[in-house]
Amino acid sequence: MSSDEDFSLEEESPQEEQRAYYKAKYKTLEDLPDVGPATIVKLKEAGYHTVEDLAMISSNEVKSIEGLGDAFVKIVAEAKKTIETSFISAGDLLEIREKTLYLSTGCTTLDELLKPPLAPRGGIPSQSVSEFYGEFGSGKSQLCHQLCCTVMLPEDQGGLDGKALYIDSEHVLLPERMVQIGSRFGLSREQVLNGVVTAEAFTSNHQIALVEACGPVIKDNNVKLLIVDSLTSHFRSEYIGREMLAPRQQQLNRHMHRLLKISRGYNIPVVITNQVTATPDSFASRVPKAIGGNIVGHNSHTRTFIRKGRDTQRIMKIVASPFLPEGEAPMYLNEYGIISSEQIEKIEKEKEELEKGV
Repeated sequence: MSSDEDFSLEEESPQEEQRAYYKAKYKTLEDLPDVGPATIVKLKEAGYHTVEDLAMISSNEVKSIEGLGDAFVKIVAEAKKTIETSFISAGDLLEIREKTLYLSTGCTTLDELLKPPLAPRGGIPSQSVSEFYGEFGSGKSQLCHQLCCTVMLPEDQGGLDGKALYIDSEHVLLPERMVQIGSRFGLSREQVLNGVVTAEAFTSNHQIALVEACGPVIKDNNVKLLIVDSLTSHFRSEYIGREMLAPRQQQLNRHMHRLLKISRGYNIPVVITNQVTATPDSFASRVPKAIGGNIVGHNSHTRTFIRKGRDTQRIMKIVASPFLPEGEAPMYLNEYGIISSEQIEKIEKEKEELEKGV
């Protein structure tokens, strides 16, 4: 082999080789050293169901579990060997960013609005938390229903070829509506109904527990999208009064960080919806403001405000994002779901041609 050929070969660094070794070695909790059946039970009771759950624990969270003692610290240390800890260049980071997955929203104008520079296409990105907020009836849950359908599509059609995990805190998930929307994308009733895993959250603590325990569900069901609809409903109703603001924000902060860890650990998009409150801005207007304050704002990578237009029109506006410019785009909410005017015209034209053919 010539020197030029030798030079062209890409060799893994010692850190990459070590990480790949441990990632292949520790696929389940049972693979970790000194972890037997009794330890597995204690770990799962404490909310740790996968190696990724343990690997993503912060130093402040590493507390002794009753019955394990210092052994828990050693178990966490082994799990952390599966994640990247080395420093990288900005060029390497760009390569990682270029591998980000993008889930089509099913609406061409919204996909274009959500398309970062240099990205192959627009949509909801993996490894980040995307927030959609707006008034009641603006279409937040309708968008979530549609994303449950598009995630099932193959990648060449804008999907991720996986299932959706839908945590419902407002009793708004309607399977029949998803079936209706799914038909636009060529999905059968069975495909839609089998492609969504859901759980209803009855309290804020229950919601937090569901997110904490969703690791095995994601791995076992090929989940490629996590939705929390809505994030703040229970927190808003349970933490009332100024004296409850601090504990509410602390819980929300922990909750949001967990969602971010899931999105990065499993390389999936995480979508949250949020309620709004009207803030008196002047005598003539009331400006809707997202619930959750800076805690939710800082932990949401992309914040999109949905406001009602005339009739079925909706306006999506990028309020804040580290990789998207501020902007807005019109779309419509109808029997097809969230859709652009061009897509409506195309569907109507296809219907006319079909009727003429018949």
